[in-house]
Amino acid sequence: MYAIIETGGKQVKVTEGQEIYIEKVTAETNDSVTFDKVLFVGGDDVKVGAPYVDGATVTAKVEKHGRQRKVTVFKYKPKKNYHRKQGHRQPYTKLVIEKINA
Repeated sequence: MYAIIETGGKQVKVTEGQEIYIEKVTAETNDSVTFDKVLFVGGDDVKVGAPYVDGATVTAKVEKHGRQRKVTVFKYKPKKNYHRKQGHRQPYTKLVIEKINA
């Protein structure tokens, strides 16, 4: 059984026992997080939401928080003596999917 959930403005396909990296959520390590914005549940019987599946939830456990690799943003205008260098590290949360309730 698998599901497609919406989190952080993105859609993620998940299965039970899978480890996923998503945008940072406000939960402590080893806490349980429940996603109720389930768009699709697949498997033996298929449920498609309009836009969300009624009564379907996905439960996950927070494994850790972290920040991704640094991305360098460099702006440059030739012959105008203009250049700006900026770095960015996006925070993330690592989850382990425990249960898909459909």
